[in-house]
Amino acid sequence: MNWYLSVLKRYVAFDGRARRQEYWMFTLISVIISLVLMAIDHAMGTVSASAGIGTLGAIYALAVLLPSLGVTVRRLHDTDRSGWWLLICLVPLIGGIVLLVFLCIEGTRGSNRFGPDPKALA
Repeated sequence: MNWYLSVLKRYVAFDGRARRQEYWMFTLISVIISLVLMAIDHAMGTVSASAGIGTLGAIYALAVLLPSLGVTVRRLHDTDRSGWWLLICLVPLIGGIVLLVFLCIEGTRGSNRFGPDPKALA
């Protein structure tokens, strides 16, 4: 839970680097919260048939949009890539796979142009 809260505290920080653990723990907790909210939306009947998302789920998605973008950009920085690489997911099929690979690989050891190694700081 500490990783999730640390990302929320730096919700608009697009500078620096994020470890794999920070990114994936935030993603895991966020998915779990989304699933719980989806179940609550279905139980309350607040799911929009046309949009396919419930009220609580939509509010949560909007609330974590900027923190998610921030931690993804910082994760790309850890692999010594610009945050603009996030736009590769706009390329159908291949773009999402390439982005997933970038998010899964180990970050560069030592300092890079985006800051010091977060593993060395921990």
